Amino acid sequence: MYFASLSALWHMDGHGFYVWLSYAVTFLPVAIMLWLPIRRQRQHWQWIAAEQRRIDSRRAEAPGE
Repeated sequence: MYFASLSALWHMDGHGFYVWLSYAVTFLPVAIMLWLPIRRQRQHWQWIAAEQRRIDSRRAEAPGE
């Protein structure tokens, strides 16, 4: 293994801050790009279910049907 210990891996000969920061700067947008569409789809399905309930309640209240 290139690094003798986990501490050496963490510090990476003084460059660890920049390396781990670059990982974080890369990971964060990727995670957001994965999370937002899932969240929007979930909200969309909730909106569709609520709209369907509204339509069903209007049908039940409609006179003469």
